[in-house]
Amino acid sequence: MAGANGNSRRYDDITAMSSISRLPARILLLAAASHSLFAQHPERPKVLGVAHMAIYVKDLAKTRQFYEDFLGYGEPFTLPAKGGTGVRIAFIKVNDDQYFEIFNEKDRGEGQLNHISFNTDSADRMYTWLKSKGVAVVSDKGSLGKGQTGNKNFNVKDPDGHIVEIVEYQPDSWTAREKGKFMPDTRISTSIMHVGVLVGDLDASTAFYGGILGFKEFWRGSGSPKMLSWVNMRPAEGQSYLEFMLYNKLPEPAGRGGKNHTSLMVPDADKALAELKKRAAKAGYDKEMVIQTGVNRKRQINLYDPDGTRIELMEPNTVDGKPAPNSTAPVPRPNAAK
Repeated sequence: MAGANGNSRRYDDITAMSSISRLPARILLLAAASHSLFAQHPERPKVLGVAHMAIYVKDLAKTRQFYEDFLGYGEPFTLPAKGGTGVRIAFIKVNDDQYFEIFNEKDRGEGQLNHISFNTDSADRMYTWLKSKGVAVVSDKGSLGKGQTGNKNFNVKDPDGHIVEIVEYQPDSWTAREKGKFMPDTRISTSIMHVGVLVGDLDASTAFYGGILGFKEFWRGSGSPKMLSWVNMRPAEGQSYLEFMLYNKLPEPAGRGGKNHTSLMVPDADKALAELKKRAAKAGYDKEMVIQTGVNRKRQINLYDPDGTRIELMEPNTVDGKPAPNSTAPVPRPNAAK
């Protein structure tokens, strides 16, 4: 009996040791399977908010006067025109993470908008994510490099054909080099609240920005009970957002600057207006400036740069602290007749 029990114990010990020796291999196989599953089904990286709006201009000197002298922003760097003579792109800094990009060149015949941009925590993973969802990358080279300013970026197109740049700021980029600089006290606003673009198919745009990029709708409004006018979509991980500017007839290119716009947050519209009136004559701004209360019940001031792009100054809160109700107006279907 003693011998039988001893053999049994030795067999159990050997079996246990064999199981332990096989355990790392099982873990490695599980890890490999998990990695393969992740590669097939990547997770969406974060969209952190609006990085910039890029616009075409016809007169760089007048544009600089508007954004720098009138609105009070700094210009940390530029990119040269082809051939090295003159400026192709001027970068107007709102804060360390948000800019206006001024394209000093002929537009594409579609109005003043060049592109909009959102920043992410990983351009490489976002590149993989979007391609896994069937989104084509513009001028796809199969992998990502760095742009001229040293940041990782790539472009896609949304359902309306707007170019959407995805950017990840790099620690050795020009953006990082100028961190904390070129942010004078003269800035009329220190943050971009949202960018707005024309949208002709709400369902398609919601599928792209919401279903693929993870934006969440938080308000919709209308200027008339006959037609929905605006839908606001915020990145799941950000505060600045995108505004869909809906239409039943696409404006002519020259008139799109009032729709494709940037909204700057101001804590007090009265103070902002008073400051702008002081600067207007010297900066050569002669358009009407008034405070209005929007359908969203927030006070705002609408300004227009020399090419007609609208710059909206908006308070962050509603006039009475209560949220504006959502519109139930019907969605326009401008593409239905095509």
